[in-house]
Amino acid sequence: MADPSSYSNTDRYNISHISLDWKIDFDVKAIIGEVRLTVRAQRHDEYLILDTKHLEISRVELIGENEFKHLNFHLEKSHDNFGSALYIDTKNIKDKEFRIRIFYRTGANCTAAQWLEPEQTIGKKHPYLFTQCQPIHARSLLPCQDTPRVKFTYAASVTVRNPLVALMSALSKGNVINDDDTITYNFNQPVVIPSYLIALAVGALKGKDIGPRTTCWSEEEILDSCCFEFSETEKFLAVAEEFLIPYCWGKYDILVLPSSFPFGGMENPCLTFVTPTLLAGDRSLANVVAHEIAHSWMGNLVTNSDWQHFWLNEGFTVFIERKILGKMYGEKVRQFESLIGLKELKESIDHFGVDSPLTKLVPELDGIDPDGAFSSVPYEKGYNFLYYLENLVGGPTMFEPYLKFHVKKFAFSSITTDQWKESFIEYFKDKISETRMNEIEWTKWFKTPGHPIITPNYDRELELSCLDLVEGWIKSNVELKRKIDFTRFTTKQKIMFLENLMEAELTHDIIHELDVSYQFSSIKNSEIKFRWQLLCLKNNYKNMIPHVVAFLSVQGRMKFVRPLYRALKNCVGGRDVAFSTFETLKSFYHPIASQMILQDLNK
Repeated sequence: MADPSSYSNTDRYNISHISLDWKIDFDVKAIIGEVRLTVRAQRHDEYLILDTKHLEISRVELIGENEFKHLNFHLEKSHDNFGSALYIDTKNIKDKEFRIRIFYRTGANCTAAQWLEPEQTIGKKHPYLFTQCQPIHARSLLPCQDTPRVKFTYAASVTVRNPLVALMSALSKGNVINDDDTITYNFNQPVVIPSYLIALAVGALKGKDIGPRTTCWSEEEILDSCCFEFSETEKFLAVAEEFLIPYCWGKYDILVLPSSFPFGGMENPCLTFVTPTLLAGDRSLANVVAHEIAHSWMGNLVTNSDWQHFWLNEGFTVFIERKILGKMYGEKVRQFESLIGLKELKESIDHFGVDSPLTKLVPELDGIDPDGAFSSVPYEKGYNFLYYLENLVGGPTMFEPYLKFHVKKFAFSSITTDQWKESFIEYFKDKISETRMNEIEWTKWFKTPGHPIITPNYDRELELSCLDLVEGWIKSNVELKRKIDFTRFTTKQKIMFLENLMEAELTHDIIHELDVSYQFSSIKNSEIKFRWQLLCLKNNYKNMIPHVVAFLSVQGRMKFVRPLYRALKNCVGGRDVAFSTFETLKSFYHPIASQMILQDLNK
């Protein structure tokens, strides 16, 4: 079955290696150069079909031993979401393996890249470029088979103006200072990856080692804060290795990107991208790094075959993330994180609608942009399914060895849900009874929209004081409010408190009193700030609107900005503000975020 998000004919040809030669031109905001593709023929066909989007292709050649032979090519009509199919004439190519090179440049509407002017950076002196290829934006960066079912190694040479630094999702192979005041950085990724894990960042970057395998990178002005925040990275790695297999990517570097980065983190191999909204000053949001580390095995090593099976990446990764946190900080922490995840899952289901096909664990995405289907469903519904299975088979002592088996069996490959299911049944067929295995309602788990068909009973000990405090505020119980010391709450308990308050209708007097008591409007922690602002907007507290606009103006993380724009639009007195704010800020946001926010506002 073909990947519904890709034009490429992967049943005929597979790319096994990519070599990039790029020049980064900040003046015209384009990547200019060539890509060389090593192609293996499964079955010869008239055309090699590649994915492209807004690329300007100038020439295609077959690479021979001592010559380059021109190849005819044409681009099909462009689709707004999926781009254009590039047809390269291969009628006369009979080799089992061959190499081609394509000369091209990225277009003005490259959705993978965000180009920042110096004034948009912290240092204000140099421009900045970063890419985001997941899920299907690699095709706007280079012609490729933009589907996770194809994996390849890659090498790259990236030339930038001096003194800028280039980093990629690969191992550094050094750099060369050229005569024309440019620097060429060289990279190699020897482990096979899918196209969405190609990543590039160029800017005035500095690095500092924070562990034997980790260098933390950022603009110099915030480097010390970043190093402090992510100082537990090596611990996360070591704990994951205890119950999985050794980390195989060599380096685990972290790059803290500018504030317009649209995600909390992106698991690019050898170079995880993270948002500066994680800089809380107390490491309380560093669990995002534990999540990205977990991707080193779940997603990067074992990969979903296409975006309909995204839960195989994210459900497993959340499961490993919470395993890491549980082993480091105690099982009650894992249980509490699971409860917070249930709240986030409910918000996604409420957004789409309980009967929406996009709330299935395995949705059908024919003709649907994977960006439009993105939500916490594959993360949290997938996690709940795996947690259910862990308990069904006998708990962690039975399930953790299976996790290692899963990674060993499928490492370096891409799989479907059915392949995973067959492997799970095979592993446990002699370890649990047939009666117990038959309890698993596979089809319902995979294809029922809405909430999980079974919700586990998580330990609620760390939640109880949050719920008591919520009750104290809703019922104006002064004694109960005084009894519970909010200052002793962890960041995650404060988040849970606000999440539960979100389900009640609050008067403006109560909201004002909450703010006076806990100083929410001036808090710096982005996760708490986001939930407080959302709570206020949902209760039509117009005094919060200027604070929301200010928050929308300084960061572009979609987890925050999309719900806030939706709530602002629906808040009394907020509709016009939502549209005018977006019009002012749309060039600040990453192209992916701008597209998604615009869709939210126009619904």
